[in-house]
Amino acid sequence: MNKKKAMLFRIALSLWTAVLLFASPAYASVQSDGVHIQILHTNDIHARVEPGADDGKGIGMPELAGVFWAARDKEPDTLVLDAGDTFHGMPIINVTRGDAMVGLMNIAGYDAMAPGNHDYNYGADRLVELSKKTNFPVLSANTVYKKSGQLVFRAYKIFDCSGVKVGVFGLTTPETAVKTNPTNVMDVAFFDPVVCAKAMTALLRDDGCQVVIGLMHMGLDVSSAVTSQQIAAEVPGLDVIIDGHSHTELPTGLAAGDALICQTGWHGHNVGAVELVVNDGKVTSKTAKLWNLKDAELIAPVPDPGTLEAMKLLKKTSEQEFAKVVAQSPKKLSGERALSRVTETELGNLSADAMRAAAGADIAFMNGGGIRTDLPKGEVTQGDLMNIFPFGNTLEKLELTGAEVRAALEHSVASVPSPFGGFLQVSGLAFTYDSSRAAGSRVQSVTVDGLPMDDAQTYTVAVNDFLAAGGDGYDMWKGAPVVGAYGTLEEIVASYLEQHGTSGIELGRIVDAAKK
Repeated sequence: MNKKKAMLFRIALSLWTAVLLFASPAYASVQSDGVHIQILHTNDIHARVEPGADDGKGIGMPELAGVFWAARDKEPDTLVLDAGDTFHGMPIINVTRGDAMVGLMNIAGYDAMAPGNHDYNYGADRLVELSKKTNFPVLSANTVYKKSGQLVFRAYKIFDCSGVKVGVFGLTTPETAVKTNPTNVMDVAFFDPVVCAKAMTALLRDDGCQVVIGLMHMGLDVSSAVTSQQIAAEVPGLDVIIDGHSHTELPTGLAAGDALICQTGWHGHNVGAVELVVNDGKVTSKTAKLWNLKDAELIAPVPDPGTLEAMKLLKKTSEQEFAKVVAQSPKKLSGERALSRVTETELGNLSADAMRAAAGADIAFMNGGGIRTDLPKGEVTQGDLMNIFPFGNTLEKLELTGAEVRAALEHSVASVPSPFGGFLQVSGLAFTYDSSRAAGSRVQSVTVDGLPMDDAQTYTVAVNDFLAAGGDGYDMWKGAPVVGAYGTLEEIVASYLEQHGTSGIELGRIVDAAKK
């Protein structure tokens, strides 16, 4: 679709949207009670660009772009912001090392973003390359090069909204140092975000900004080094914090200090919408809400045509990348559901070995339900691995006690002989259990690297982010310290296969004493 046709389509779409959704006439930003400013925001999309990602809840990029343009037609003073963890996560984006996501965001009309820890998954140099291709600034006031002390990205940008100066500064969580592969950020450092937020807020106020927005990938998890709530409490003069990192849904925002903290959840489940009213140079009203997939379909009944065209081209390009051979396998490894969810498998061992090697962990666990199909004999393509690991799960390294590991193993085998998606394929560890005994008291012996496991000792354990969050009922490690974060499973297994092949994956790590 050419630019003229796309523009005509958007005009027609905006008129149709006004009839369907906005029964009252469109209004100007300047009203009797002051200047109305709308902030639309996203966070932690993790490259979920196709409609219906994550059990039909995700708002795809064509739908997001449709919402942005329709909302701008109604409210001219609209800013579209993203709080990071956007450029990496799903195969359709990963194969271009983030390029495709930049293109889609440019078409959608984003005004600024803050980089998240997973945006560094291709390395800091690559993230800088991507930032130079965006039509909007990537903002981070606390990220510097170690050698020079110079900022890696721009610190802030000032927008004019009907005469109101709106200052937006960016921040990135210091946890990025461990929540991407540490080699990705060897040359950069992350300064104290509280100190930087104070400096940025003061600078922007001194420059005459009537509204100050902190755009940050910081989060609300109490286990985090610094939270957005802490920043709000310690930094006076902040009006709004557009946040990410903790995947928190805040339906009406969270008031803290002078600020309203806003976050949408994750994976495009919602679009955030904040309305500010500024009168006589002061913010007199601020409200936040979330639009889900159904809301998005009402606001923009037809997806953005330009983004749809870009998606078609992306899929065509991706198919060529998926066909590339990345490794060889001397034999077929079964990913059959009935096996991987009830017993040790060679593909499960390979997956766990790759995870343990990538994280440099003592132990690795892979849930059998995360393995979806076979590894073929002979040539192995990127597409083959993406079919085996289709969820875009990333790798995390936790610190767990031996007692917590033992509890996880009990949970893993509690359902045997019935299939269970949380049945753990293991690496670095071997154990014996007895399926004839009562659930919760089946595990008999556990060794780590050949030595008896010590329940009081702390071990590093590599798991995917689904398990790390307590998925499949693994509550015993939910909230455990995360000491490392890495790439996606298909990337990690592809690299491991290329270097090590399938050696060392023979069965024998998990033994059911009832079957001896």
